[in-house]
Amino acid sequence: MLKIDNLHATVADKPILKGLSLAINAGEIHAIMGPNGAGKSTLSYVLGGRPGYEVTEGSATFAKEDGEAQDLLAMDPHERAAAGLFLGFQYPVEIPGVSNVQFLRESLNAQRKARGQEPLSGGDFLKLAREKAGLLKLDMDMLKRPVNVGFSGGEKKRNEMVQMGILDPKLAILDETDSGLDIDALRVVGDGINAIMRRPDKAVLLITHYQRLLDYVQPDFVHVLAGGRIVKSGGPELALELEREGYAEIAA
Repeated sequence: MLKIDNLHATVADKPILKGLSLAINAGEIHAIMGPNGAGKSTLSYVLGGRPGYEVTEGSATFAKEDGEAQDLLAMDPHERAAAGLFLGFQYPVEIPGVSNVQFLRESLNAQRKARGQEPLSGGDFLKLAREKAGLLKLDMDMLKRPVNVGFSGGEKKRNEMVQMGILDPKLAILDETDSGLDIDALRVVGDGINAIMRRPDKAVLLITHYQRLLDYVQPDFVHVLAGGRIVKSGGPELALELEREGYAEIAA
């Protein structure tokens, strides 16, 4: 589904990614762990198409519905979203004056239009929104409020998972979704990720510092990112090893 080959990227002319390669197949959940400054968030922003992140070398391709590879880096951010890529932010932004319901319906119908599908009616959209909000234990009244305005950290993350459920992407890149969550919220968010994305035609790239999210969303593969590249890969047991030994020992 996603193939990254020898990816180099800079931010403000500073090299951050230095030859990162990774392949993610449909049906797989991959976790990337690593110390601060290793390039984890930079990777997510490069894949999402955030301005200011310049790719200087390498490639990233994303599979179409028919399996044919398309150049992800040549696409605008909205084109990547319509193709089925979702980016969950470490710090979800507030959008005053725009209700969640309005934002999500416009986002979903813009993607449906790009795919040649008919827009959802207001009634059908509200039915879908209630279903996904219930899954994440988010009150529907919160979806009527401005996007993330006045939300706690945990509410912002659950709201973002509701967005993911409604948009129904093929690949979700979740950047430290566990940050700011207490134990109960972590369980709810983990269950939501599993319910929405653990399917044979979908894939997830989890970016996290800690093992705790992986207790709820068990990855198929764990990768250690250090110095701008993946230095070690393994199964779920690698995350436990990192928890015991720390990054310095593993990345050495």
